[in-house]
Amino acid sequence: MADPDFEEQLKLEELEKQRKELKESGVSDPYTYVDPNDGTVFEWDAKKQAYFPKIDDDFIVKYQSNYTYQEDIKESKPDDTNVASTATGEKRKASEPSWFEVDDDHNTNVYVTGLPLDITEDEFVELMQKCGLVMKDPVTMKYKVKLYRENGLLKGDGLCTYIKIESVTLALDILDGYMYKGKTLHVERAKFQLKGQYDPSKKPKKLKAKEKEKLKKKQEKLFEWGFDKLRGMRSKRENTVIIKHMFEPKEFDEDATLLSDLQSDIKEECSKCGEVKKVVIYDHNPEGVVAVTFATPEMADECINLMNGRWFASRQLTAETWDGKTKYKVAETEEHRMKRLQAWEKFLEEKGTASENSLQNMKASASNSNLNSSQNDYELAGATDSSGDSDSEDKTKSSKESYPVMQANGGFSFNSSAPSRNNT
Repeated sequence: MADPDFEEQLKLEELEKQRKELKESGVSDPYTYVDPNDGTVFEWDAKKQAYFPKIDDDFIVKYQSNYTYQEDIKESKPDDTNVASTATGEKRKASEPSWFEVDDDHNTNVYVTGLPLDITEDEFVELMQKCGLVMKDPVTMKYKVKLYRENGLLKGDGLCTYIKIESVTLALDILDGYMYKGKTLHVERAKFQLKGQYDPSKKPKKLKAKEKEKLKKKQEKLFEWGFDKLRGMRSKRENTVIIKHMFEPKEFDEDATLLSDLQSDIKEECSKCGEVKKVVIYDHNPEGVVAVTFATPEMADECINLMNGRWFASRQLTAETWDGKTKYKVAETEEHRMKRLQAWEKFLEEKGTASENSLQNMKASASNSNLNSSQNDYELAGATDSSGDSDSEDKTKSSKESYPVMQANGGFSFNSSAPSRNNT
């Protein structure tokens, strides 16, 4: 079998030989060679030291006519899949907010008509809870119900939002046609219609992932199985007693330490009625309100009997059970806040001045004590008596001596009851 490399080398040598012959024969272009068999023109490559077909327009036309196959190709439009594939990786533009309808499978809102014109929101919630739990707003924690008004007066219709879709079915079956305070109710699924143009700014703010999870856990807890409250069992709010007229807010501005002292005194006094869980002083409330929470409602009842009508700091107290709704916390005004901060700074300055004076007095008392002690020691060491009565005289002197004793206020005072010295 012949070696292809060897044959290629022979061919190149043959071409080189022909090139030299052409050069010797006086041909104008010694670097080209025409194949006598097919007429292909070869061109000499000096770098590679070999002939290669010369590529020009004639060569391309000849090559395409011999080796290529041309077929009719229709231009095809890109299909949807290609468009989708090219769109992948690009962020899709967010759709503009618009009005949309909620389907019946997810619509937990019911519209009620025929309500009495004197119904309150609490009564409406109590009525609708016959068929299920009413949803609460996650921010305000108020029930999501609405009584419609016109010119400030009730129209007799309202809206209620349940937690579960099953409650809507029960409301349609039970409350539709129900007699309430002499009125026949009509209940239907709420259908919302857009009035005017849609305003996205009025759309409720979406909850964050953590807030949604927290709300979901609260709702699941509402539907958990548990023991029903026994008949006659008292509610948890009855553990708290509201005591009024215990103080005046300006008293705390005058003395910054009064708040903690008052809290301790109230807890100590109310502990006579039982275990006190918590004492809250609403220091900005003008009624001087204090909330005391006990372990049981019975302890709270005893506290009411003890504190109601009692006099405290020339003020008559009132004590009653908390209704579970009233909020006694009053926000502090900016003016009151500035006054409180100024009073606190003044208190700290006075306290710092008193501490410095006390420290100086302590140092002065200590130096005087050391001086008196050294003088007494000198007199005792230098005293002589030939009559032999020195012992009795020393006892008399030592009984009149005083010793410095540290006081709780940081200064020194002299205690005359200190033990006397005895010489033997």
